[in-house]
Amino acid sequence: MYWESERLLYRFTLRDDLDDLFRIFGDPETHRFNPMGPWTDKSHAVHSMALRLQSYQDDGFGDWTIFEKARPEKIIGFGGVFRSRFEGHPTNNLGYRFEPEAWGKGYATELSLRAIRYGFEEAGLSNITGVVRENHLASRRVLEKAGLTFLKKVNDLKDLPPSLMYTLSRRDWLLTNKDRATSDQFLSAKPGRSQ
Repeated sequence: MYWESERLLYRFTLRDDLDDLFRIFGDPETHRFNPMGPWTDKSHAVHSMALRLQSYQDDGFGDWTIFEKARPEKIIGFGGVFRSRFEGHPTNNLGYRFEPEAWGKGYATELSLRAIRYGFEEAGLSNITGVVRENHLASRRVLEKAGLTFLKKVNDLKDLPPSLMYTLSRRDWLLTNKDRATSDQFLSAKPGRSQ
């Protein structure tokens, strides 16, 4: 099961991706704006892998493993739309984490646009949210370029910059993209569940 965009390939995460999952989420640089910090041992990756695999069964969608088309043998990140909780409420969260070598190439925006399309067209979601720290300007720009709009500020952790919540409804996405030519190719699919 693969999806693609202009420069990237995506597939559901496999157990074989465990070492790369830990490599990327265990890198302190990838957690510069995350108050939880990097994963300190592989047990975090094992737990996260179990949650990802379960989400595919329960929800019919979840995080993708990301590759460059130019180097499809190397994992450069993880991300997409996945079920999460924020302020105690379930959300269809747009998120990503790329290795530092992949930064500055516009990949986060490219992934976000493709994942949103997947969420609305394939998984049948009614809305998608993104949550970012107020001081993470690059990620804020990614969410805005992907079409999400600011919803609210949440002071969720004491003495740290607040989280900003962004949102995009399927209705607004359809209005914005009604004349869009389909350039990405969906190679194979598993039906998702509506939310």
